[in-house]
Amino acid sequence: MSRRRPPGRSGPLNAHPTPADAAAALASSRQRTLALTDCLDEAELVAQHSPLMSPLVWDLAHVGNQEEIWLVREAGRLPALRPDLDHLYDAFRHPRADRTTLPLLPPDGARRYLSQVRERALEVLDAAVFDGDARAPSATSSGAHTPLLARGFVFGMVAQHEQQHAETMLATHQLRSGPAVLDAPPPPPARAEATALPHEVLVPGGPFTMGTDTDPWALDNERPAHAVDLAPFWLDTAPVSNAAYQEFVADDGYADPRWWSAQGWAHRQRAGLEAPLFWRRDGGAWLRRRFGRTEPVPPLEPVLHVCWYEADAYARWAGRRLPTEAEWEKAARHDPATGRSRRHPWGDVDPTPEHANLGQRHLRPAPVGSYPAGAAPCGARQLIGDVWEWTASDFLPYPGFTAFPYQEYSEVFFGPASKVLRGGAFGVGPVACRGTFRNWDFPIRRQIFAGFRTARDATPGEAP
Repeated sequence: MSRRRPPGRSGPLNAHPTPADAAAALASSRQRTLALTDCLDEAELVAQHSPLMSPLVWDLAHVGNQEEIWLVREAGRLPALRPDLDHLYDAFRHPRADRTTLPLLPPDGARRYLSQVRERALEVLDAAVFDGDARAPSATSSGAHTPLLARGFVFGMVAQHEQQHAETMLATHQLRSGPAVLDAPPPPPARAEATALPHEVLVPGGPFTMGTDTDPWALDNERPAHAVDLAPFWLDTAPVSNAAYQEFVADDGYADPRWWSAQGWAHRQRAGLEAPLFWRRDGGAWLRRRFGRTEPVPPLEPVLHVCWYEADAYARWAGRRLPTEAEWEKAARHDPATGRSRRHPWGDVDPTPEHANLGQRHLRPAPVGSYPAGAAPCGARQLIGDVWEWTASDFLPYPGFTAFPYQEYSEVFFGPASKVLRGGAFGVGPVACRGTFRNWDFPIRRQIFAGFRTARDATPGEAP
């Protein structure tokens, strides 16, 4: 039986996470997984709500299987509980559209499996030593040595993995056609001072440190830290709003190939894109479906559920461009006053409800210009939370990248097929969101909670 740990933080960690922090992160992730699945009956859990997504019951057992593999077997060196499940829940072996045909655990069986794995995982946590660098050997009190245990990395990795699947399950909830089963209070209303914000902020040129060597739970694609020198540029103060995007739609932006790349125009025609996913016109108004409810499109919220090609076309139409990944990170992390890169736009402290819209606390983005306490030194807001932000960059390794602990987390996805998203959305768990965190997806994807902001080059001598 696992020993009781004192309460820990449920969000991001500093340079010295404790076992209590790991326990809190694991508990928070599991609470969310169960909340997203216990609200549906068995028929809904085993159904394929979209060919883009797994049945929810697959995600439910998959997070347990990954926890067994990495916490119980690899880190704890304990005997396998259900090695017979490994092939069923291998994300690389079975495409999402085929997973309903597999002999998956039923919902009750999946929940029992999760509980059994967690009991063993907490035994590993009780014995873990958190000293050392995340790439240096560590040990359990039983004598098992593994770099996975250093500074609790493997516990952070597993908690982040489960939170990432919680966001995937939240996207499945958005795609399902049944009645609403999720609810949450709305974010704070638009602030009067937000209307007086400048449209864009100037990010000074010069070098900054991109990536990290010090964040204990940073994943392999966030490493290593390296210097990047950028020219000055202007960046939208906030993400592009629904109202601004409606101007692009009203100006026949979807019908004019001038604004689209060749690949984007071909996809727009092939997919019949005319507006963001889940939008429909009702007379002269736009409506959207949100988690089983239909409502008018809120003009002040960031636009959501647009693919990279749509974001790129809007930017061209507006006479601007998407920021590169390096530009986004400099705007979010670089502090000109100290010359250092922060963990978050507001500093190194964990996010609070005053800093960012994270963790499914709300089921929608907050109005553009919200969260002044979360602003970056450059003045940009909502760089963390609300919507994932498409960047212009392909998903590529940093100089000196080393896969850890397995190639399939990042390395196999590197290349021009995927575009980088940054910042995290309202459905992202705080443990899986920081200024260095990198997300990626195909440029055609729209079911993800993605929006964007635009940028432009600064001319010599230009001032705010």
